Amino acid sequence: PKGRREVSVAKVDGAAERALASRFGVNAFPTFFLVDGWTVREFDGTRSSEGLVRFATKEYEEVEPVPFLFGPFGPMGQLKGWLMRSGTWAVGMYERLTKERGMSPLVAMAALCVGGLAAGLVAIVLVGILFLPKAKQD
Repeated sequence: PKGRREVSVAKVDGAAERALASRFGVNAFPTFFLVDGWTVREFDGTRSSEGLVRFATKEYEEVEPVPFLFGPFGPMGQLKGWLMRSGTWAVGMYERLTKERGMSPLVAMAALCVGGLAAGLVAIVLVGILFLPKAKQD
C-alpha cells in the first residue's frame, strides 16, 4: 500500500561491539536508533513494540536527527570508533605480550609506547610528503 514504510531491525551487543556503541553514543541499554540513509534519529519513547513501530513509521519525522558531524557516520563518529578499536587493539596486544610472550608489564608497556611513537612519526612524515606544497620549476 501507498505510504507504507519498510523497516529492517538489527540487534547489536553493545558490550561486545564497543566501537560501534561508541560511534552511536550509546550510554545505556537498550538504546534504539532509526537509521535512514545517512540520517540517524534516536528513539526516546515508551519501550513497547507499539511505541517502536509508531516511531519507525510515523513519529520519527518529529525527532531532530543526530547532527551529521557528530553522528555515527560523520567524522567525529568515525574517529570515536577508530579510537575505541585502537584502544582495544592496544590492550589486546599488551595482554599477548605479557601472557603469551612472557614479557614483564613494564617492558610490554615500553614496547607499545615505542611502537606507537614510531607509527606516529611515520604517519606525520607520510602526511608531510603527501600534502607538502611542491616547489615550482621554471
